[in-house]
Amino acid sequence: MTRRKTALPDVHLNLNVRGLKQSATLSINERSAQLQQEGRQIFRLGLGQSPFPVPQPVVDELKANAHQKDYQPVRGLYVLREAVAAYHRRMHGIDRSAADVLIGPGSKELMFILQLVYYGDLVIPTPSWVSYAPQAQIVGRQIRWVPTGLENDWRLMPEELDRICREDSSRPRIVILNYPSNPTGDSYTLDELKALAKVARRYKVILLSDEIYGELHYRGQHVSIARFYPEGTIISGGLSKWCGAGGWRLGTFTFPHSLRWLLDAMAVVASETFTSTSAPIQYAAVRAFQGGMEMEQYLNQSRRILRHLGRHIWKRLKAVGAIVSEPVGGFYLFPDFGPLREVLAARGINDSVTLCERLLEETGVATLPGVEFGRPREELTLRLAYVDFDGARTLVAAQQIPPDRELDQDFLEHYCPNVVNAISAMCLWLREPAKDV
Repeated sequence: MTRRKTALPDVHLNLNVRGLKQSATLSINERSAQLQQEGRQIFRLGLGQSPFPVPQPVVDELKANAHQKDYQPVRGLYVLREAVAAYHRRMHGIDRSAADVLIGPGSKELMFILQLVYYGDLVIPTPSWVSYAPQAQIVGRQIRWVPTGLENDWRLMPEELDRICREDSSRPRIVILNYPSNPTGDSYTLDELKALAKVARRYKVILLSDEIYGELHYRGQHVSIARFYPEGTIISGGLSKWCGAGGWRLGTFTFPHSLRWLLDAMAVVASETFTSTSAPIQYAAVRAFQGGMEMEQYLNQSRRILRHLGRHIWKRLKAVGAIVSEPVGGFYLFPDFGPLREVLAARGINDSVTLCERLLEETGVATLPGVEFGRPREELTLRLAYVDFDGARTLVAAQQIPPDRELDQDFLEHYCPNVVNAISAMCLWLREPAKDV
Protein backbone atom coordinates (compact mmCIF):
# COMPACT_ATOMS: atom_id res chain seq x y z
CA MET A 1 0.00 0.00 0.00
CA THR A 2 1.50 3.29 -1.03
CA ARG A 3 1.08 6.39 1.12
CA ARG A 4 -0.01 9.56 -0.58
CA LYS A 5 2.27 12.51 -0.15
CA THR A 6 0.68 15.46 1.55
CA ALA A 7 0.99 18.45 -0.71
CA LEU A 8 2.58 21.45 0.91
CA PRO A 9 0.39 24.54 0.86
CA ASP A 10 1.38 27.27 -1.52
CA VAL A 11 3.31 30.01 0.24
CA HIS A 12 2.48 33.40 -1.17
CA LEU A 13 4.68 35.91 0.63
CA ASN A 14 5.47 39.40 -0.50
CA LEU A 15 9.04 39.25 -1.79
CA ASN A 16 9.93 42.24 0.39
CA VAL A 17 9.30 40.29 3.60
CA ARG A 18 10.81 36.96 2.63
CA GLY A 19 13.81 36.26 4.81
CA LEU A 20 13.01 39.01 7.31
CA LYS A 21 13.55 38.03 10.93
CA GLN A 22 11.78 39.30 14.02
CA SER A 23 13.25 42.53 15.35
CA ALA A 24 16.58 41.71 17.02
CA THR A 25 15.79 43.71 20.15
CA LEU A 26 12.48 41.92 20.70
CA SER A 27 14.05 38.53 19.94
CA ILE A 28 16.82 38.93 22.52
CA ASN A 29 14.26 40.05 25.10
CA GLU A 30 12.11 36.98 24.53
CA ARG A 31 15.13 34.67 24.48
CA SER A 32 16.41 36.17 27.74
CA ALA A 33 13.03 35.62 29.38
CA GLN A 34 12.97 32.02 28.19
CA LEU A 35 16.46 31.31 29.54
CA GLN A 36 15.47 32.81 32.89
CA GLN A 37 12.41 30.58 33.01
CA GLU A 38 14.75 27.62 32.48
CA GLY A 39 16.65 28.63 35.61
CA ARG A 40 19.61 30.43 34.03
CA GLN A 41 20.95 33.64 35.52
CA ILE A 42 20.66 36.13 32.67
CA PHE A 43 21.82 39.73 32.68
CA ARG A 44 19.39 41.48 30.35
CA LEU A 45 21.42 44.05 28.44
CA GLY A 46 19.72 43.34 25.11
CA LEU A 47 16.42 45.26 24.91
CA GLY A 48 16.66 49.01 25.41
CA GLN A 49 13.69 49.52 27.69
CA SER A 50 13.75 52.34 30.24
CA PRO A 51 14.22 50.96 33.76
CA PHE A 52 12.41 53.89 35.33
CA PRO A 53 8.70 53.99 36.22
CA VAL A 54 6.30 56.32 34.47
CA PRO A 55 6.25 59.58 36.48
CA GLN A 56 3.42 59.61 39.03
CA PRO A 57 1.65 62.71 37.65
CA VAL A 58 1.39 60.98 34.26
CA VAL A 59 0.13 57.75 35.85
CA ASP A 60 -2.48 59.74 37.79
CA GLU A 61 -3.65 61.35 34.57
CA LEU A 62 -3.99 57.94 32.94
CA LYS A 63 -6.12 56.72 35.84
CA ALA A 64 -8.29 59.83 35.67
CA ASN A 65 -8.94 59.21 31.98
CA ALA A 66 -9.39 55.45 31.99
CA HIS A 67 -13.04 56.02 31.08
CA GLN A 68 -12.12 57.69 27.78
CA LYS A 69 -13.34 55.23 25.19
CA ASP A 70 -14.09 57.17 22.03
CA TYR A 71 -12.06 57.07 18.85
CA GLN A 72 -9.87 60.14 18.75
CA PRO A 73 -9.02 62.18 15.63
CA VAL A 74 -6.64 60.34 13.32
CA ARG A 75 -3.99 63.03 13.76
CA GLY A 76 -4.28 62.83 17.53
CA LEU A 77 -6.08 64.51 20.39
CA TYR A 78 -6.00 68.25 19.75
CA VAL A 79 -4.89 69.22 23.28
CA LEU A 80 -2.06 66.68 23.03
CA ARG A 81 -0.89 68.05 19.70
CA GLU A 82 -0.99 71.51 21.24
CA ALA A 83 1.09 70.27 24.18
CA VAL A 84 3.67 68.66 21.86
CA ALA A 85 3.97 71.84 19.78
CA ALA A 86 4.34 73.93 22.95
CA TYR A 87 6.99 71.51 24.20
CA HIS A 88 9.09 72.08 21.06
CA ARG A 89 8.66 75.83 21.31
CA ARG A 90 9.73 75.75 24.95
CA MET A 91 12.60 73.27 24.66
CA HIS A 92 13.98 73.94 21.19
CA GLY A 93 12.77 77.40 20.21
CA ILE A 94 10.97 75.94 17.19
CA ASP A 95 7.71 77.58 16.14
CA ARG A 96 5.19 74.79 15.66
CA SER A 97 1.43 74.49 16.14
CA ALA A 98 -0.99 71.65 16.82
CA ALA A 99 -1.59 71.41 13.05
CA ASP A 100 2.07 70.42 12.59
CA VAL A 101 1.89 67.39 14.90
CA LEU A 102 0.89 63.78 14.17
CA ILE A 103 0.31 61.28 16.99
CA GLY A 104 0.69 57.54 16.49
CA PRO A 105 0.92 54.26 18.44
CA GLY A 106 4.67 54.56 18.83
CA SER A 107 7.19 56.46 16.74
CA LYS A 108 8.10 53.14 15.10
CA GLU A 109 4.68 52.98 13.42
CA LEU A 110 4.97 56.59 12.25
CA MET A 111 8.40 55.89 10.76
CA PHE A 112 6.99 52.97 8.82
CA ILE A 113 4.12 55.04 7.41
CA LEU A 114 6.52 57.85 6.48
CA GLN A 115 8.57 55.42 4.38
CA LEU A 116 5.38 54.03 2.86
CA VAL A 117 4.05 57.39 1.64
CA TYR A 118 7.34 59.08 0.67
CA TYR A 119 8.86 58.31 -2.70
CA GLY A 120 12.61 58.42 -2.36
CA ASP A 121 15.74 56.77 -0.94
CA LEU A 122 16.44 56.23 2.72
CA VAL A 123 19.91 57.27 3.88
CA ILE A 124 21.02 55.60 7.11
CA PRO A 125 24.32 56.10 8.93
CA THR A 126 25.83 52.94 10.40
CA PRO A 127 25.64 51.86 13.13
CA SER A 128 21.94 52.59 13.43
CA TRP A 129 18.84 51.35 15.23
CA VAL A 130 17.82 47.88 14.12
CA SER A 131 14.41 48.70 12.57
CA TYR A 132 15.14 51.53 10.13
CA ALA A 133 16.45 49.29 7.36
CA PRO A 134 13.95 46.39 7.72
CA GLN A 135 11.08 48.87 7.50
CA ALA A 136 12.55 50.24 4.27
CA GLN A 137 12.87 46.71 2.91
CA ILE A 138 9.24 45.92 3.72
CA VAL A 139 7.99 48.87 1.66
CA GLY A 140 10.58 48.35 -1.09
CA ARG A 141 12.53 51.51 -0.42
CA GLN A 142 16.14 51.76 -1.61
CA ILE A 143 18.59 52.04 1.27
CA ARG A 144 21.85 53.94 1.15
CA TRP A 145 24.15 53.09 4.02
CA VAL A 146 26.61 55.76 5.10
CA PRO A 147 29.53 54.26 7.03
CA THR A 148 30.81 56.16 10.04
CA GLY A 149 34.08 55.68 11.87
CA LEU A 150 35.46 55.16 15.35
CA GLU A 151 37.57 58.26 14.86
CA ASN A 152 34.35 60.31 14.95
CA ASP A 153 32.66 58.16 17.63
CA TRP A 154 30.34 56.71 14.97
CA ARG A 155 28.74 60.07 14.10
CA LEU A 156 27.69 61.03 10.56
CA MET A 157 30.07 63.69 9.33
CA PRO A 158 28.83 66.51 7.03
CA GLU A 159 31.35 65.64 4.31
CA GLU A 160 30.04 62.06 4.17
CA LEU A 161 26.46 63.28 3.82
CA ASP A 162 27.59 65.68 1.11
CA ARG A 163 29.34 62.86 -0.76
CA ILE A 164 26.20 60.70 -0.79
CA CYS A 165 23.93 63.54 -1.89
CA ARG A 166 26.34 64.81 -4.55
CA GLU A 167 26.20 61.47 -6.41
CA ASP A 168 22.72 62.40 -7.64
CA SER A 169 21.76 65.78 -6.28
CA SER A 170 18.21 65.68 -7.69
CA ARG A 171 17.23 62.36 -6.10
CA PRO A 172 14.64 62.63 -3.30
CA ARG A 173 15.98 61.39 0.04
CA ILE A 174 15.13 60.99 3.69
CA VAL A 175 18.19 61.07 5.93
CA ILE A 176 17.83 59.64 9.42
CA LEU A 177 19.66 61.20 12.34
CA ASN A 178 19.29 59.61 15.75
CA TYR A 179 20.86 61.30 18.75
CA PRO A 180 21.64 60.70 21.53
CA SER A 181 22.32 57.55 19.60
CA ASN A 182 20.98 54.08 19.79
CA PRO A 183 23.35 52.15 19.73
CA THR A 184 26.35 54.33 20.71
CA GLY A 185 25.10 56.71 23.41
CA ASP A 186 26.89 59.56 21.60
CA SER A 187 25.50 62.84 20.30
CA TYR A 188 26.37 65.70 17.94
CA THR A 189 28.12 68.95 18.75
CA LEU A 190 26.47 72.24 17.90
CA ASP A 191 28.94 72.87 15.06
CA GLU A 192 28.27 69.42 13.60
CA LEU A 193 24.52 69.98 13.65
CA LYS A 194 24.92 73.32 11.88
CA ALA A 195 27.18 71.77 9.23
CA LEU A 196 24.80 68.82 8.65
CA ALA A 197 21.89 71.25 8.35
CA LYS A 198 23.81 73.24 5.74
CA VAL A 199 24.35 70.11 3.61
CA ALA A 200 20.72 69.03 3.99
CA ARG A 201 19.50 72.45 2.86
CA ARG A 202 21.86 72.46 -0.13
CA TYR A 203 20.39 69.21 -1.47
CA LYS A 204 16.84 69.76 -0.16
CA VAL A 205 16.79 66.44 1.67
CA ILE A 206 14.25 65.64 4.35
CA LEU A 207 15.80 65.01 7.74
CA LEU A 208 14.04 62.59 10.04
CA SER A 209 15.54 63.58 13.37
CA ASP A 210 14.89 60.73 15.78
CA GLU A 211 15.19 62.51 19.12
CA ILE A 212 13.44 59.92 21.28
CA TYR A 213 16.43 60.04 23.69
CA GLY A 214 16.74 63.83 23.66
CA GLU A 215 15.49 64.30 27.21
CA LEU A 216 18.04 61.75 28.40
CA HIS A 217 21.03 63.88 27.38
CA TYR A 218 23.01 63.61 30.60
CA ARG A 219 23.57 67.33 30.93
CA GLY A 220 20.10 68.29 29.73
CA GLN A 221 21.70 70.02 26.73
CA HIS A 222 20.05 68.30 23.77
CA VAL A 223 19.67 70.57 20.73
CA SER A 224 17.35 69.72 17.83
CA ILE A 225 18.77 70.09 14.34
CA ALA A 226 15.39 71.59 13.45
CA ARG A 227 16.73 74.85 14.92
CA PHE A 228 19.15 75.05 11.98
CA TYR A 229 17.07 73.40 9.24
CA PRO A 230 13.49 74.10 10.29
CA GLU A 231 11.97 73.86 6.82
CA GLY A 232 13.15 70.30 6.14
CA THR A 233 13.26 68.53 9.52
CA ILE A 234 10.69 66.15 10.99
CA ILE A 235 11.23 65.60 14.72
CA SER A 236 10.38 62.11 15.95
CA GLY A 237 9.65 61.64 19.64
CA GLY A 238 7.41 59.87 22.10
CA LEU A 239 7.04 58.62 25.67
CA SER A 240 8.99 55.37 25.60
CA LYS A 241 12.52 56.35 26.61
CA TRP A 242 12.44 59.54 28.69
CA CYS A 243 9.05 58.86 30.30
CA GLY A 244 9.51 55.15 30.95
CA ALA A 245 6.38 54.28 28.97
CA GLY A 246 7.55 52.00 26.16
CA GLY A 247 4.57 49.68 26.50
CA TRP A 248 2.10 52.55 26.30
CA ARG A 249 2.98 52.96 22.62
CA LEU A 250 2.68 56.67 21.92
CA GLY A 251 4.85 58.45 19.37
CA THR A 252 4.92 61.95 17.92
CA PHE A 253 6.03 63.43 14.61
CA THR A 254 6.39 67.21 14.41
CA PHE A 255 6.58 68.65 10.88
CA PRO A 256 7.48 72.03 9.42
CA HIS A 257 4.63 73.75 7.60
CA SER A 258 6.44 73.20 4.29
CA LEU A 259 6.00 69.43 4.71
CA ARG A 260 2.28 69.56 5.49
CA TRP A 261 1.64 67.54 2.32
CA LEU A 262 3.63 64.69 3.86
CA LEU A 263 1.77 64.89 7.15
CA ASP A 264 -1.56 64.88 5.27
CA ALA A 265 -0.57 61.77 3.30
CA MET A 266 0.52 59.97 6.47
CA ALA A 267 -2.77 60.85 8.15
CA VAL A 268 -4.68 59.29 5.26
CA VAL A 269 -2.75 56.04 5.63
CA ALA A 270 -3.19 56.17 9.40
CA SER A 271 -6.95 56.42 8.91
CA GLU A 272 -6.87 53.12 7.02
CA THR A 273 -4.46 51.32 9.35
CA PHE A 274 -4.23 52.14 13.07
CA THR A 275 -7.23 54.57 13.04
CA SER A 276 -6.14 56.41 16.19
CA THR A 277 -3.96 56.05 19.27
CA SER A 278 -5.37 54.83 22.60
CA ALA A 279 -7.52 57.60 24.07
CA PRO A 280 -6.55 57.29 27.79
CA ILE A 281 -2.86 57.26 26.90
CA GLN A 282 -3.21 60.38 24.77
CA TYR A 283 -4.83 62.23 27.65
CA ALA A 284 -2.06 61.11 29.99
CA ALA A 285 0.59 62.18 27.47
CA VAL A 286 -0.67 65.75 27.66
CA ARG A 287 0.58 65.87 31.24
CA ALA A 288 3.96 64.43 30.24
CA PHE A 289 4.61 67.03 27.55
CA GLN A 290 3.46 69.89 29.76
CA GLY A 291 6.49 69.31 31.98
CA GLY A 292 6.75 71.10 35.32
CA MET A 293 8.76 70.72 38.51
CA GLU A 294 7.92 67.05 39.20
CA MET A 295 8.81 66.04 35.66
CA GLU A 296 12.11 67.96 35.82
CA GLN A 297 13.07 66.31 39.11
CA TYR A 298 12.30 62.90 37.63
CA LEU A 299 14.40 63.64 34.54
CA ASN A 300 17.31 65.10 36.49
CA GLN A 301 17.62 62.00 38.66
CA SER A 302 17.18 59.66 35.68
CA ARG A 303 19.97 61.44 33.82
CA ARG A 304 22.18 61.43 36.89
CA ILE A 305 21.84 57.69 37.45
CA LEU A 306 22.41 56.83 33.79
CA ARG A 307 25.38 59.21 33.55
CA HIS A 308 27.23 57.60 36.44
CA LEU A 309 26.33 54.05 35.45
CA GLY A 310 27.32 54.64 31.82
CA ARG A 311 30.64 56.16 32.82
CA HIS A 312 31.38 53.23 35.14
CA ILE A 313 30.81 50.72 32.33
CA TRP A 314 32.76 52.83 29.83
CA LYS A 315 35.80 52.84 32.13
CA ARG A 316 35.59 49.09 32.72
CA LEU A 317 35.37 48.27 29.02
CA LYS A 318 38.24 50.60 28.13
CA ALA A 319 40.40 49.02 30.82
CA VAL A 320 39.88 45.57 29.30
CA GLY A 321 40.95 46.79 25.85
CA ALA A 322 37.74 47.76 24.05
CA ILE A 323 37.47 50.85 21.90
CA VAL A 324 34.34 52.65 23.09
CA SER A 325 33.17 56.24 23.23
CA GLU A 326 31.94 57.73 26.49
CA PRO A 327 28.12 57.98 26.46
CA VAL A 328 26.52 61.39 26.72
CA GLY A 329 22.87 60.33 26.70
CA GLY A 330 20.44 57.42 26.61
CA PHE A 331 21.46 54.04 28.01
CA TYR A 332 23.64 52.34 25.39
CA LEU A 333 27.28 51.60 24.65
CA PHE A 334 28.73 50.19 21.42
CA PRO A 335 32.17 48.73 22.22
CA ASP A 336 34.51 47.48 19.52
CA PHE A 337 36.63 44.54 20.67
CA GLY A 338 38.85 44.67 17.59
CA PRO A 339 42.00 45.12 19.72
CA LEU A 340 41.23 41.71 21.27
CA ARG A 341 40.74 39.99 17.91
CA GLU A 342 43.70 37.60 18.23
CA VAL A 343 42.74 36.58 21.76
CA LEU A 344 39.12 36.00 20.73
CA ALA A 345 40.06 34.25 17.48
CA ALA A 346 42.08 31.73 19.51
CA ARG A 347 38.78 30.88 21.21
CA GLY A 348 36.95 30.52 17.87
CA ILE A 349 35.33 33.97 17.96
CA ASN A 350 35.74 35.84 14.67
CA ASP A 351 32.52 37.83 14.22
CA SER A 352 29.96 39.78 16.21
CA VAL A 353 27.27 37.09 16.12
CA THR A 354 29.58 34.45 17.59
CA LEU A 355 30.84 36.99 20.11
CA CYS A 356 27.35 37.63 21.46
CA GLU A 357 26.26 34.00 21.32
CA ARG A 358 29.29 32.83 23.30
CA LEU A 359 28.97 35.73 25.74
CA LEU A 360 25.36 34.78 26.45
CA GLU A 361 26.03 31.06 26.68
CA GLU A 362 29.15 31.30 28.87
CA THR A 363 28.35 34.29 31.11
CA GLY A 364 24.60 34.90 30.88
CA VAL A 365 25.15 38.44 29.55
CA ALA A 366 22.63 39.17 26.80
CA THR A 367 23.69 41.77 24.20
CA LEU A 368 23.18 42.34 20.49
CA PRO A 369 25.80 41.93 17.73
CA GLY A 370 26.98 44.92 15.73
CA VAL A 371 25.80 43.30 12.47
CA GLU A 372 22.20 43.96 13.58
CA PHE A 373 23.00 47.68 13.51
CA GLY A 374 24.36 47.71 9.98
CA ARG A 375 28.00 46.95 10.72
CA PRO A 376 30.07 44.25 8.92
CA ARG A 377 29.58 40.83 10.48
CA GLU A 378 33.31 40.32 10.97
CA GLU A 379 33.58 43.48 13.06
CA LEU A 380 33.75 42.63 16.76
CA THR A 381 31.18 45.18 17.90
CA LEU A 382 28.15 44.74 20.10
CA ARG A 383 25.50 46.89 21.72
CA LEU A 384 24.70 46.72 25.38
CA ALA A 385 21.80 48.48 27.10
CA TYR A 386 22.55 49.23 30.77
CA VAL A 387 18.96 49.00 31.95
CA ASP A 388 18.77 45.80 34.03
CA PHE A 389 18.06 47.42 37.39
CA ASP A 390 15.11 48.51 39.53
CA GLY A 391 14.61 52.07 38.34
CA ALA A 392 11.97 52.99 40.93
CA ARG A 393 14.15 51.92 43.86
CA THR A 394 17.23 53.58 42.40
CA LEU A 395 15.40 56.88 41.84
CA VAL A 396 14.31 57.00 45.48
CA ALA A 397 17.85 56.27 46.66
CA ALA A 398 19.42 58.89 44.38
CA GLN A 399 17.07 61.54 45.71
CA GLN A 400 18.59 61.08 49.17
CA ILE A 401 22.07 62.00 47.91
CA PRO A 402 22.86 65.70 47.35
CA PRO A 403 22.94 66.54 43.63
CA ASP A 404 26.55 67.74 43.78
CA ARG A 405 27.75 64.34 45.05
CA GLU A 406 28.80 61.45 42.84
CA LEU A 407 26.82 58.24 42.73
CA ASP A 408 29.88 56.16 43.54
CA GLN A 409 30.67 52.52 42.87
CA ASP A 410 29.15 51.42 46.17
CA PHE A 411 25.87 53.05 45.14
CA LEU A 412 25.96 51.40 41.70
CA GLU A 413 26.82 47.98 43.12
CA HIS A 414 23.97 48.24 45.64
CA TYR A 415 21.25 49.64 43.39
CA CYS A 416 22.32 48.44 39.93
CA PRO A 417 23.85 45.05 40.81
CA ASN A 418 22.78 43.18 37.66
CA VAL A 419 24.44 45.71 35.38
CA VAL A 420 27.62 45.98 37.45
CA ASN A 421 27.88 42.19 37.78
CA ALA A 422 27.20 41.73 34.06
CA ILE A 423 30.09 44.01 33.14
CA SER A 424 32.37 42.27 35.66
CA ALA A 425 31.45 38.90 34.16
CA MET A 426 32.03 40.22 30.64
CA CYS A 427 35.44 41.66 31.50
CA LEU A 428 36.56 38.45 33.22
CA TRP A 429 35.37 36.42 30.24
CA LEU A 430 37.25 38.64 27.79
CA ARG A 431 40.48 38.05 29.73
CA GLU A 432 40.12 34.25 29.64
CA PRO A 433 42.83 32.46 27.69
CA ALA A 434 41.97 29.98 24.96
CA LYS A 435 41.38 26.46 26.21
CA ASP A 436 43.50 23.64 24.81
CA VAL A 437 41.55 21.15 22.75
